[in-house]
Amino acid sequence: MSSAIALVEPVVTWLVENFDIKRLNACIWVGILVWLLGLLSLFSFNVLKDWTWQDMTAFELLDYLTANIMLPLGGMLIAIFAGWIMSQRSTQEELGIKSNLIYHEWRFLVRYVTPIAIFVVFVSLTGVLDFIF
Repeated sequence: MSSAIALVEPVVTWLVENFDIKRLNACIWVGILVWLLGLLSLFSFNVLKDWTWQDMTAFELLDYLTANIMLPLGGMLIAIFAGWIMSQRSTQEELGIKSNLIYHEWRFLVRYVTPIAIFVVFVSLTGVLDFIF
């Protein structure tokens, strides 16, 4: 239950801050949206089993989007944020790294190696190269 709350909290906060609606209303609307997405994936095993998009049921489509697109994309954006946007002082304090040598190695990996590696995984999972070639 706490994980589900943690997942919807950023969306609720964004709605409250950007659209000036009450927190309770934002929670209700986000809850309804999540519930409907859950029903969509549930019904793909029975009532909507014949509905497909690119030969995927609704469940398979949601699974593909989260596992093959959102997870790699989120990882890449976190690496870019931690490596390029956060200050050296902040990241070094948060990680608890005392050695400047180890920290600079970490920063190099997060800035350059990690985004490239995640991009390679992203391309291999989505089959973009099959589409291009």
